[in-house]
Amino acid sequence: MQRMARSAAAVCLLALCGGAWTAQGAEVTPVQKVIQLMEDMLAKGKAEKHDEQVQFAAYKQFCDDTIVEKKRAIAEANEKIEVLKADIEKYMATAARLTREIAAHDEDISVWKGDQNAASKVREIENADYDAMHKDYSESIDALQRAIAVLKKEAYDRKQSSLAQVSNLQSLTLIPPEAKKAIDAFLLQEPTEGLDVSAPEAYGYEFQSHGIIEMLEKLLDKFIAERTDLEKTEMNSKHAFDMLMQDLTAQIDQATQDRGEKAELKAKTLQAKADALGDLEDTTSTRDADQKYLDDLTATCEQKASDFESRQQLRAEEIEAIEKAIEIISSSSVKGHAETYLPTLVQNHKGSALAALRSATVTQAQSRVADYLRHRAAELGSRVLSTVADRVAADPFTKVKKMIK
Repeated sequence: MQRMARSAAAVCLLALCGGAWTAQGAEVTPVQKVIQLMEDMLAKGKAEKHDEQVQFAAYKQFCDDTIVEKKRAIAEANEKIEVLKADIEKYMATAARLTREIAAHDEDISVWKGDQNAASKVREIENADYDAMHKDYSESIDALQRAIAVLKKEAYDRKQSSLAQVSNLQSLTLIPPEAKKAIDAFLLQEPTEGLDVSAPEAYGYEFQSHGIIEMLEKLLDKFIAERTDLEKTEMNSKHAFDMLMQDLTAQIDQATQDRGEKAELKAKTLQAKADALGDLEDTTSTRDADQKYLDDLTATCEQKASDFESRQQLRAEEIEAIEKAIEIISSSSVKGHAETYLPTLVQNHKGSALAALRSATVTQAQSRVADYLRHRAAELGSRVLSTVADRVAADPFTKVKKMIK
């Protein structure tokens, strides 16, 4: 605007002065020079107004494109943030569930291992009892078999060595007290040896011996049957123990595998949660930065748009004022007098004619235009119109007068 004002003033002064000096040759009046000055200012103002429109259109396109892009980025970021928040909640719920399940597996494994230890201890006790009992039965059966064999072989020859096999039965824990009493009674008998034994005495001893043998054979059968039952019970107990240990081991192995898989899944879930939290923080930070940039850009664009509209309005009114000033100074009453009399007067009269012409024609036109321009400048607050008014009101013949003198 200032450059435009300065250019207008310079052109106006040169036009007015040059017009006075060249009037005789080219017959161009000062009024025509003023009109040319204002037409040049008008053309320049319109050109600058158009250039500013082009520049603002490019800037507005930048604003529109950038605002659309930032809004799209912010919307996408908001959607991503919602997805990330949902994922984080899902990861947290999954991790909590896996924690409970892992704790349940740990408890089951601990209980099953406790069952294994308890079953093993019980099995050790049962096996020890079985071994002791089986040993007693085996020793008793062996002793009974030897005693029965001796008694059957030496029914009439009660040697000390043979009776020792029978006497050993009394030390066995499995022999019932009644059987031990019968054995004691049998051992206390002292029949006469050799041929001195009478037939009744020999028959009585033989009968007594057969009774002991029969008793011992019954005990032998009983012990063998009980030992067989004991072996079956032991076999069943061992089988049950083996099955129990197999089941417990399988459960522990499966629970351990499940626990390991869930622990690994929990670790991956927690890592995914951490990654999602990082993404959420980055996305939120980027979204907030985009939002701030969008807010600042929107405010700047709106301000520049408002400033542009104000400048365009001012330029339009300045152009209108200059056009009106050209209309005023180009009116038939002003322009006619200047074009009719100014060239002739300049040619025939040097000093006095110039002064008379200035007061009669140019000063009147300039005053009307200058007053109008000052009034519009005050209304619009336009420094350009104010400067143009000052230049239009200036005396264009001051330098001419000095050169003539």
